[in-house]
Amino acid sequence: MSLAMPVKRPLSLIALSLLLGGCMLGPDYQRPELPAPAQFKQIEGWKAASPGDALERGAWWTLYGDAELNALVERLQLSNQNLAAAEAQYRQARALVRGARASFYPTLSASAGVTRAGQGGGDSTIGTGDGLSISGANASNTSKSYQLGLNAAWELDIWGKLRRGLESSRAEFDASAADLAAARLSLQSELVQNYLQLRVLDEQKRLLEATVAAYARSLRLTENQYNAGIVPRSDVTQATTQLRSTQAQAIDLDWQRAQLEHAIAVLVGASPAELSIAAREDVPGLPQIPVALPSQLLERRPDVAAAERRVMAANAQIGVAEAAWFPDLTISASGGYRGSSFADWLEVPNRFWSLGPQLALSLFDGGARRAELERSEAVYEQTVAQYRQAVLDSFREVEDQLVLLRVLEQESAVQQQALDAARESLRLIDNQYRAGTLDFNSVVNVQATALNNERASLTLLGSRLSASVQLIAALGGGWQAPAEGGGAPGADGMEGR
Repeated sequence: MSLAMPVKRPLSLIALSLLLGGCMLGPDYQRPELPAPAQFKQIEGWKAASPGDALERGAWWTLYGDAELNALVERLQLSNQNLAAAEAQYRQARALVRGARASFYPTLSASAGVTRAGQGGGDSTIGTGDGLSISGANASNTSKSYQLGLNAAWELDIWGKLRRGLESSRAEFDASAADLAAARLSLQSELVQNYLQLRVLDEQKRLLEATVAAYARSLRLTENQYNAGIVPRSDVTQATTQLRSTQAQAIDLDWQRAQLEHAIAVLVGASPAELSIAAREDVPGLPQIPVALPSQLLERRPDVAAAERRVMAANAQIGVAEAAWFPDLTISASGGYRGSSFADWLEVPNRFWSLGPQLALSLFDGGARRAELERSEAVYEQTVAQYRQAVLDSFREVEDQLVLLRVLEQESAVQQQALDAARESLRLIDNQYRAGTLDFNSVVNVQATALNNERASLTLLGSRLSASVQLIAALGGGWQAPAEGGGAPGADGMEGR
């Protein structure tokens, strides 16, 4: 009976701790309330989201129907260095989750050592028990001991501190996954916009080259007329000025195009010298973009998902801070061999062991625990405010791009009418000039107006293409309805977008 009692007491404490283990301090997470509108303000004329789209989830850039663009995006996802850094940060968060999970298990360690100790005494000669002899003043009080031990310790999570810590680490991991998705989406958006603008510049370059060729013919005609005494010398200088200024505009486009090409090269992880994008004679068309509902926007925007996960992490840290007010219970055990002679070190008489619980509680810390709890609560309130701001910003970005696309569409329609009128006016003026009823100054003015309208139409096309990309990015990179039973955004679902 006397041997059973020491064993039953630790077991009773363990059983009690397991019963208390169901307790967990700190508030359970609840999503902060948000004023989500029923629809977007600028939704008129747009189609609501539908889960029946044929587009693969996440490959939104394929809407523009450009194989070269698709290949560049794939290179970006493999070789972009900013994306590689974000992916490494994601792996760090994943490792922290594994570290937090490891705290639930006992720790086991082993040790072995030899110690020689002495204390002053009379002159004599003694043996140490391992075949050595010591003589002199310290011989009578010199000893040597050997120890081999195994130690185990297990912290029982009575108050939920470890579980709250794991909850916080998991939320940070999900936030890191969403950060990775947000970085990927941002880089994809930047690449697609640069590529589309490059194609618009190619179209402007072709326009200016065709205009330069037309102005060169006009200059030759004017010179012939001047040589024949039909027109004054001023007509020739005007034609020359018009030709050279248009040539200068075409040359300036080379610099702008080179900048875009260099930016694309860096985005795909290559030096500018390693990437060349040949000019083409077509510009990708505007895609038809159905718009997500406001509630779906909150589920698929990676930056919004990251902000909410950080609210969850901060909420869990409140429980960790509250648990510091309560004692920690650790079960420890150790055993091994300890002896003064190496020859019989590992014998049964030299065996030792110990087993028992330990409660540890800080009785006075000068207010450190109270300060840490207040800090954790303030961090939570900060993350809530940041989450709400992220949601408001996401709504604003979608509204901005919706109204921008609508305005640009209306402006493009009016601009096309102006361009058609300018082309017709140029045709009529050119015929009148050839007939000798108008001076060349009238022709130059109409030609300049027509060219400006041609370039304005192309600039509007570039703006509409960029706005479409920015709208897709503002919608989180897609608009399909989330799959039923899917994982939380920011974990597996958001990572692949």
